[in-house]
Parts: sequence; C-alpha cells; structure tokens
Amino acid sequence: MQRLYDFLRRHPTGVDSFWAVVLLVITVMGEAGRQAAEGTDAPTRIIPVALLLALVVALRRRMPEKMLVLAVALGLAQLVLDVETMVADFALLLIVYTVAAIGARWASRLALAMGLCAASVAQMRWYNDDVGVANNIAGAVFQTVPFALAWVLGDSMRTRRAYFTQLEERAARLEREREAQAKVAVAAERARIARELHDVVAHNVSVMVVQADGAAYVIDAAPDQAKKALETISSTGRQALAEMRRLLGVLRTGEHQEAGEYVPQPDVRQIEDLVEQCRGSGLPVDFKVEGTPRALPSGVELTAYRIVQEALTNTRKHGGPNAGASVRLVYFDDGLGVLVEDDGKGAPHELYEEGGLDGQGHGLIGMRERVGMVGGTLDAGPRPGGGFRISALLPLKPAH
Repeated sequence: MQRLYDFLRRHPTGVDSFWAVVLLVITVMGEAGRQAAEGTDAPTRIIPVALLLALVVALRRRMPEKMLVLAVALGLAQLVLDVETMVADFALLLIVYTVAAIGARWASRLALAMGLCAASVAQMRWYNDDVGVANNIAGAVFQTVPFALAWVLGDSMRTRRAYFTQLEERAARLEREREAQAKVAVAAERARIARELHDVVAHNVSVMVVQADGAAYVIDAAPDQAKKALETISSTGRQALAEMRRLLGVLRTGEHQEAGEYVPQPDVRQIEDLVEQCRGSGLPVDFKVEGTPRALPSGVELTAYRIVQEALTNTRKHGGPNAGASVRLVYFDDGLGVLVEDDGKGAPHELYEEGGLDGQGHGLIGMRERVGMVGGTLDAGPRPGGGFRISALLPLKPAH
C-alpha cells in the first residue's frame, strides 16, 4: 500500500487523467440513459463540452490557473449554448478546490466568485416552473454550499502547507544556527586552550631556562647549587607536562582517558606555590593577602592565577637581572582584586599589547580576554619611576 501511495504521489497528472476518463464515461453513459428514457436526441454539443471538462480534471494540478479560465469559459458556453448541467460539471467543483489550494491568489478569488455564482446563474438559466420560487432558491443555495466548502477546504490546505513549509524553514534555520554556534564554541574553546598553553609554556619554560643558565654557570664552582637548579627544572617540567596533558586531553576524541591523567585547574591557593617557584628561580617576590580568603568561582580563581603567572613571567623576561616584584590579593565583599608590580626596567607597553613575550597575541590581550570573560576590569601600564604594574578587579558575578 505504501508503494502504491508513493507511486500515486509521484504521478498526479496520471491519477487526474484516470479520474477524468471515469468522469467522461459516466457523463456519456448518463446522457445516453437520459436520452433513452426521454426518447429524445441529446445535443451533439454536449460531447465537446464534456471532453473539455474532463481535460480540466486531467490538468488541474499541472496548470491550475489555465484550467480555471477554461472552466469559466465552459460554464459560460453552457449558458449560451443551452447545455444543461451534467455529471461532467463536477470538474468545476474540483478546479475550485485545486486553485484554492495551490493556485495564485487572483485565481483563488476568481474560483470563489465562480463557485458562489455558478449554482444561482444555472438555476436562473434553467428555471423549473414546476417546483415554485422557494424551491428554486433552496436548490440554488444547496448547490452553492459544495462550492463554498471546496474553496474553504482548499484554502485551509494552502494555509496548512504554508505552515509546514515555515516550520521546515525554521528547523533548517535553527540547525544552521546550531552549527554556527557550535563552530563559535569550538573557536572559543581553541582560543581558551591557546591562552592556557601560552601561560603554561611561557611561565614554566622561562623558569627552566633561567635555572638551566644558572646551573651551567655554577656547575663547576658549586655543584650543589647546580643540582638544586636541575631538580627545579625537573619539577617544573613535570608540572608543565601535567597541565599540558590536562589541556590537550579535551582535544582527544574517542579515546579512553584515565582519571589520573588530569590535574585540577589552578586556583588562588596555588598562587603562593607559584610565587615560591619564582623565588626559587631567582626572582624576589613579595606576596601578601588582604581581606578574608574564601572560596570563589572557579573562573575567577583561574583568571587570578593566570594573571599573576603572566605578570611574573613578563617580569622575569623583561625586568632585568635585579628586578623584584610584588603580588597583592585583596578580597572584597563583591570580588577579588589582583595587583602585580615590578621595579625592573620593563618592556615597552606596546610590546605587551602586541602579544607580550612571543608576539602571538597572548600578552595583555590574553589577560584582557580572561578578565572580560568573568566580567572584570584590567588596568596595565608602566609605573612612575620604572617598572610595570598590572591591576585587575574580578567580580564574583559577571556583569550583565
């Protein structure tokens, strides 16, 4: 049954042609029967009218507007040639429905007008004196109702089809929007991972380079210090690898990941460890916490850690051999303040804006992006008298 239904849907003109032949046969047989019953000869003009009405049925879905015009012309021809209503006039009902459903708007209005007038005009043309005026009027009204219902049904089918088309277009648009949002999310995630990798690599590699240089310098004169520097390089490298494994793990798809391969994201509590690491690499850092420490949103804690990490890395690379730094964390009622200053010779402010250490857009630009993601503000620039200063205010709730 489904195959038959699909076949009929694929060949609408063939189906209509079949019913057109059926309608023509019924009309001819009906007129022949009436001729035999009345003992009269049927006018020969009935045949061409019936044939053309059958053509209207056969081509109603292929050329609805043209078939409507032909149907109107045939109706007028019946009036003029005195061809009384017959079974083939059912084609007028079908064309009214078809045009209302799939035809142009002007054709739909014309079909409605024709349907409302056809029965009344036919009743006046072939008035039946035997039944009286009231019955003739009732007959006209009764014959008009099917035309009105056919038009209403066709117009409702048009509305329904337009509604489903709109739903399909909306679903397609939503699908495209979801794909676009997915691409944006992927791009944002890649940018976040790039910032994370920059912070991890820039900080830890800079520590390792400084320690390696120091070890090479004192390896003959002070082997113990060289050993300590190598131990620092080893621990720093392990930390960098652990963080990089955590970050790159989110890029792996279809692979089973053991829970032990990941480490938690850095938070405010680890800033003290970061400061100790910098002190061990030869950078004097003064660290103070003001206010009452408390748990903060993970995004705020990670942002604070990365700001301090980036600032101290920049100090180590641009501050010179005798540079020192200070880190202040201030807990407010509605947020966290981060202040990092150094007294080194510093690098030009433009260098930080262009990407800090590697010129790849992850210096102050990366800091501002991080701070902006949590709804905070960042102020950075040279200090009066030398050095560099970075100040950030991170609210507990993102700005709306």
